[in-house]
Amino acid sequence: MTISETAVERGSGNVFADLGLPDADAHLVKAELVTRIGAIVRGRGMTQAEAGRVLGLSQPDVSRLLRGDFREYSLERLLRLLTALGRDVDIVIRRPPDAVAAGTMRIAAG
Repeated sequence: MTISETAVERGSGNVFADLGLPDADAHLVKAELVTRIGAIVRGRGMTQAEAGRVLGLSQPDVSRLLRGDFREYSLERLLRLLTALGRDVDIVIRRPPDAVAAGTMRIAAG
C-alpha cells in the first residue's frame, strides 16, 4: 500500500469503544481520571515515592498507575486518590438530550 492508498478512519473519541472493548465508557473515564492524577503529581513536582505516601500506594504501584496499568483500580478508588490529592469530586446525574439514547460517562474538570 502506498501512502496515497492508506485508509484513514475517524475515531469515535473513545479508543476503547473503537477497539470493541466491553465497558468502553468506564475504561475511558478511568483513563481520564488517571491522567488527572498524573497531572496533579507532576504539577506538584512530586516523586513517585512522595505521591505514594500521599495516595497510600507503593512507589511501584504509582509507577504502574501512571503508565496506564489501572485495570485493577475501581472508579471509586481512583476518585479517592483524587480526593487524597486535595481535589473535590462531584458526581452529576442527568437525563441525556435524546431520552431514547443510552447515557454516557465522562469527566469534566475545572
